[in-house]
Amino acid sequence: MTRPVVYLTLPGLAADDVDRMPALAGRVGASRTRVEHSFPCVTWPAQAAMLTGEAPNQSGVVANGFYWRDEDEVEMWTAWNDRIERPQIWEMLRGAEKSFSSAAWFPMLSKGSRADVICMPAPVHNPDGSESPWCYSKPEALYGQLMDRLGPFPLMNFWGPMANIKSSKWIAESAVMAMDLFRPDFFYIYLPHLDYAAQRHGPDSPEAEAAVQELDALLADWFPAVERAYGDHRPIFVAQSEYTIVPVNHVAYPNRILRKLGLLALKEANGQEEIDRRASKAWALVDHQFSHIFVRDADATTIAAIKRELEATEGFAEVLAMEERRKYAMDHPRSGEIVAISTPNSWQAYYWWEADDKAPAYARTVDIHQKPGYDPVELFFDSATKSIPLDATLVKGSHGAPAVADEQRGVLLCSEPTWFPEVSIPDQGISMRIVQKMDGRG
Repeated sequence: MTRPVVYLTLPGLAADDVDRMPALAGRVGASRTRVEHSFPCVTWPAQAAMLTGEAPNQSGVVANGFYWRDEDEVEMWTAWNDRIERPQIWEMLRGAEKSFSSAAWFPMLSKGSRADVICMPAPVHNPDGSESPWCYSKPEALYGQLMDRLGPFPLMNFWGPMANIKSSKWIAESAVMAMDLFRPDFFYIYLPHLDYAAQRHGPDSPEAEAAVQELDALLADWFPAVERAYGDHRPIFVAQSEYTIVPVNHVAYPNRILRKLGLLALKEANGQEEIDRRASKAWALVDHQFSHIFVRDADATTIAAIKRELEATEGFAEVLAMEERRKYAMDHPRSGEIVAISTPNSWQAYYWWEADDKAPAYARTVDIHQKPGYDPVELFFDSATKSIPLDATLVKGSHGAPAVADEQRGVLLCSEPTWFPEVSIPDQGISMRIVQKMDGRG
């Protein structure tokens, strides 16, 4: 067996965090390389860039969700792997001179991928609107084996107001079980723990620092367990930031701006407002520090009006329309006609209502699928109302804007110092380098 590679991605990991993580630095820090993140710096596009080596206009992954225009459907966080339009690292490794086996452990968009071993959340949506925790796995019976040993995956700790180290602990422990059972040559694992406190309280908060310590304590036990699972085949470890989280003190509301311009159509039922996308001349799907604005018939007059308004509004750094989207390789049919990008200190909320009593019922719940965009306010819980508040200013950390400052650039660590000797590397170059090294071509 060729030396296996364990590829660990850590959203929110900053270069300075590594100095406070002795377990991570001691086991994987033989080399440190700055990551030049491609835009947008959010989960699905970041993982697609790492796994395909392609930009959004090639992979088709332009956000953490998709708007399917023909069906007038928004698909948030449920898509299968076939939404990625380019080959991924598991296919590259399989096509190499040697045939390598791969595992995909909790990366998004991995359902139905060509990895040999897979596990990721796939909760069952019940008729009453509730969810039952479940995971998609390959082989199909694998999740049952994991549950027998570890109990069900703690979905409530993976996202929302109860998000904490328990989800990353389950992911890490189940990964070791899979390694012991299958010993894949390439094992991708995603541990989300640093995402939570930094968005809730800010990346420089005591809570964020405590999360760094919690994750490193988990890794201190995990690295030896991984090595035991692989036995004599000592793995090479690669660990990478998917993005970093920066402090924010401002929030913008693109759908409210479109409403003010008379472009957003609404329908009302039981006193609650909902976007009527088909009747709207424009509406926005928001995602952390950027949004896709879909303009009916790509009307040039409407696009120009929106662009002028957003450029004059606090919180927007760039407003790219049509061919201007090529600047960040966002010129893909799945993109909005306009891509609106936040300043580093700001983020974008999906809200369109002007009075909170008009908000749809799901706005006050943890409902990542119905909301037309990412909602970090779900991390908070109002004990008085037993619901999620409608105060977007609670959020103190965000990400997604182009990584132009040092605090927006993450780090790539490797236990093999010759693999990544350069000072910096584009995130799109990492998968190809791993394939080359594993195949003995680099």
